[in-house]
Amino acid sequence: MLQKFKAKVIDYCKKNIFFRKIVRNVVYIRRCLHYKRFYLFNKVDEKTILFEVFGGRNYSCSPKYIYEKMITMPKFKDYTFVWSFKDIDAHEIKKTDNLILVKHASKEYYKYCASSKYWIVNSIMGEHIKKKKNQIYVQCWHGTPLKRLRNDIEVTGSVLNTIKEIRKRNDRDSSRFDYFLSPSKFATEKFTSAFNLNNLGKKDIIIEEGYPRNESLFTYTEEDVKRIKEKFGVPNDKKVIFYLPTFRDNQHTSGVGYTYSINIDFDRLKEKFSDKYVILFSAHYFVANSIDLSKYEGFVINANKKLDDINELYIISDIIMTDYSSVFFDFANLKRPMLFYMYDLDSYKNNLRDFYMDLDELPGPIAKTQEELEYNLENIEEISSKYKEKYKKFNEKFNYLDDKDATERVINKILKK
Repeated sequence: MLQKFKAKVIDYCKKNIFFRKIVRNVVYIRRCLHYKRFYLFNKVDEKTILFEVFGGRNYSCSPKYIYEKMITMPKFKDYTFVWSFKDIDAHEIKKTDNLILVKHASKEYYKYCASSKYWIVNSIMGEHIKKKKNQIYVQCWHGTPLKRLRNDIEVTGSVLNTIKEIRKRNDRDSSRFDYFLSPSKFATEKFTSAFNLNNLGKKDIIIEEGYPRNESLFTYTEEDVKRIKEKFGVPNDKKVIFYLPTFRDNQHTSGVGYTYSINIDFDRLKEKFSDKYVILFSAHYFVANSIDLSKYEGFVINANKKLDDINELYIISDIIMTDYSSVFFDFANLKRPMLFYMYDLDSYKNNLRDFYMDLDELPGPIAKTQEELEYNLENIEEISSKYKEKYKKFNEKFNYLDDKDATERVINKILKK
């Protein structure tokens, strides 16, 4: 009954902006009041660090690599490390004696939000979680942006947010930042604009030292490749295509969340390519609907079921295939072929997000139809050779700071404050 009621409220919020504003304000005030007691009655511990990835969904991204580097450094031997997870038992986290795991949004979680000196996260912290003056919020974000973010969105087909609502929520979040990680000059410029850092007096908070999240792309071993393939059931005699479509702001089901409709013909791909390839499929973490891939068993592997750290899948993939997800920026560090399947390019660009870069800079071909996509797969080696120079320029512009030492450089910058 409660779920049906929530679905009806969300459905009405989509249709009535005024009603949505009232509901959101009520929820926000209620959550602020709930958090206030934790804020008031827990002092900040100078040697406690809170880590969170995608709202407690994963053990991955830059917070993971910062944490794993810290636990090897003598200066952090007497620190307490707190990780927030929606499901505490679902993650293979490196253990240390001073590690505490808490359930996201629990009382214990809020206690550590209020008492941790550092928050090291890669997405949005709850708007109601007020930061104290002597706490440090490190926003790692989760990739170089292709599509426009937050304050830079000028057209939106989002069913849940107007441009004004997006900007209001951004400023609540961004006003708390003390540091913001960036992998390049390009990303710094876009983050500064998208998160409204200049107007919020935050123009000097960028740490432009490369992404800790990409460290493993420079340090993995053949043993890692073997272990990861076994984990996901990838056969050794097949090449791997990693397919990662992003979510669409206008595809949302009340009571469920953002959904995704498969707009690729796996039947045809299986018929043409199953003797040579397998496809690892991973939907965006926003996507809430389950996607049934059982009929393609042996050819399409649902990577979401065992996925925690996306770098594992980069490492074992021969080709990456995406639409508007920024995953290809990170994957480019491996210098392997990439394909873009943008079947709704004009609609996405003009009605949803638009882009920060000229798509001519992409180091791989764009396909708008299934036929074009299949052609690109059939001729991947020849096509990749044509993009060799463009690929080189791409990495020189976007990934020139990524290396095995970026994590330590970032930590040293954070500690200076």
